[in-house]
Amino acid sequence: MAKETVQLKRTPLFDYYTDKGVKLVDFGSWALPIQFTKLIEEHHAVREHAGLFDVSHMGEIDVKGEQATGWLNRLITNDLSAITNGQALYTLITNEAGGILDDVIIFKRSEQDFLVTPNASNTGKIRDWFLKHQDGSVDISDQSLETGLIALQGPKAEAVAAEVFGESIRELKNYHFQAEINTADFKNVLVSRTGYTGEDGFECYISWDQTEKLWLALLKAGEAYQIQECGLGARDTLRLEAGMPLYGHDLSESVTPLEAGLRFAVKWDKEVPFVGQKALEKQKAVGVEYLSRGFELTERGIAREGYPVFSEAGEEIGVVTSGTQSPTLSKSIGFLRMKKEAARLGETVLIQVRKKQIPAKLVKKTFLKV
Repeated sequence: MAKETVQLKRTPLFDYYTDKGVKLVDFGSWALPIQFTKLIEEHHAVREHAGLFDVSHMGEIDVKGEQATGWLNRLITNDLSAITNGQALYTLITNEAGGILDDVIIFKRSEQDFLVTPNASNTGKIRDWFLKHQDGSVDISDQSLETGLIALQGPKAEAVAAEVFGESIRELKNYHFQAEINTADFKNVLVSRTGYTGEDGFECYISWDQTEKLWLALLKAGEAYQIQECGLGARDTLRLEAGMPLYGHDLSESVTPLEAGLRFAVKWDKEVPFVGQKALEKQKAVGVEYLSRGFELTERGIAREGYPVFSEAGEEIGVVTSGTQSPTLSKSIGFLRMKKEAARLGETVLIQVRKKQIPAKLVKKTFLKV
């Protein structure tokens, strides 16, 4: 019996990719490009100039209502009451056991109006989680299939954004945003000074039918700044160098914020406890068994996700959760999930790369000072 072919979800740029002959792959059930030219060229373009990413597969969920701040605060680890209107907040959403359901950014339009941005593969899960906790005090609306998202990243990103959205965009601070930007060409664009590369940059939330037009406008404005179109490959190497975790690899429901090294996003003294706080407080008191660490191979090779990690005495102590060859540093780097007692920074561990065990140094997950 023939296997049924499932059509991949398409971003607003699908026709553009088809017309250009860009190769697309299955990324979490979405048709997306790994690269446009060469991964290393796209990576260096973002580090040195500017790069453009189609991230329209990401989710967008509106939460509105007079009680929206308090309602959301009970479902996230960070504290929405600590930020002002026009500010964004990185936070985690945990289950009752303290496991990470997702890491998201929340945009505060007002005390009654928030935009929550789940990772693509988690959009349905987070929407259902919100609906499960719906108590009638908020309206929940999934806008994911009506919203395109373009990330403009790199040291020249500000100059490119200013040409498209106006000079006032330069005044936008990190983790702040302007909502409902209107120009002669675009309407109701939300532009935030956020990103997933470790570089300066902007993320542009725009209606689905305006996305390709904005992509082309940013490309044209960026010609003078050596902008390049970038795919998922460069996005992964850039975020790894910047020490940013990826859900489904470094984060999951079996990993807690304390184990993931994300305690900064956990606020223990909010007016009302968040879901999972009790379990995390218990873990905080007794201590974690596993930690996340950065590593650098000290010999040639590339350590990939899933490779086992051993102590020098031969004990299996962990696993690689993310790994790549860093184009900027010209060495193999990545993240490990490993036993706490073996996770001392500066120590050497052995990573099984095919048939060989290669030494790796445990380091902080800040490979670049960018």
